[in-house]
Amino acid sequence: MDNTATVVFGEALVDDFATEQVVGGAPFNVARHLAAFMAPQLMITRVGADRNGESVRAEFERFAMSQAGLQRDAIEETGRVLVERLAKGHRFVIVPNQAYDYIEREAALAAMASVTPSAIYFGTLAQRSERSRGTLQALLSATQATRFLDLNLREGQYGERTVFHALHAADIVKVNEEELQALFQWYFQLGPNDPPLAPNETRSACAGLLKMFGLQALIVTLGHRGSVYFGRDGATIDTRDTPAPPFVIDTVGAGDAFSAIFLLGRARGWPLDVTLTRANEFAGAICAVTGAVPRDLGFYDKWMSRWR
Repeated sequence: MDNTATVVFGEALVDDFATEQVVGGAPFNVARHLAAFMAPQLMITRVGADRNGESVRAEFERFAMSQAGLQRDAIEETGRVLVERLAKGHRFVIVPNQAYDYIEREAALAAMASVTPSAIYFGTLAQRSERSRGTLQALLSATQATRFLDLNLREGQYGERTVFHALHAADIVKVNEEELQALFQWYFQLGPNDPPLAPNETRSACAGLLKMFGLQALIVTLGHRGSVYFGRDGATIDTRDTPAPPFVIDTVGAGDAFSAIFLLGRARGWPLDVTLTRANEFAGAICAVTGAVPRDLGFYDKWMSRWR
């Protein structure tokens, strides 16, 4: 029996609006998308013994996800992000010392041992604490699977050394434009007030990052403008032909959607250019629904039919 699966490590949390609570967290969004496409996945996270934890557990059940990697903390609360709607967007307060900061190593290793990892997805938020960071390091050391880092820098929740070690641990890294600029500032001494790099300089700098961290690939997402893939072999795939969604409700979760489809394409053996085009297209479609994950699971039907 084939038990190959994509392992997804990190935070499952609740975005706490004044009027409602919405289950999220970038890794959990990725895992839910994979599950909706019936792609085998294992989400490794930790929640509290509280109402928000039950909301997370209900999402595991709604998406028919294995709970083998879902840990329960008797002391710490389920992760929470306080979201305030402002005239020009949202303000986020990421609450410290949450259950996902204490993902337990032995339980995580036991869960991962139940599958054959094809890839392992991770970010930086769950690495803000020593306990979960150590657990991630143990998981990465226990598998030869492809390591996919979705940088997901959250203000005040990371240090450069954490990013440095995460980049060294990764095989494939996905960043957005702001995160790419942060990397340029750290590793190429590009000041925040310096003029932007010319296109050829940007490509050279990205090639420099690939070499510096021993990466297989660096993917830069450009919002509605598509994405650019830089490969270790010098290949560059510039995917800009994706039609923009007819209307945008919000961009929450677009990057997570891109990551999920990229991982789905790798698992299913799609050609790389096809995978990138589909990842762009699906990320755009998520911008046309409220929230990071559609509430109606029927949303996925047309994509499954189109990509069959």
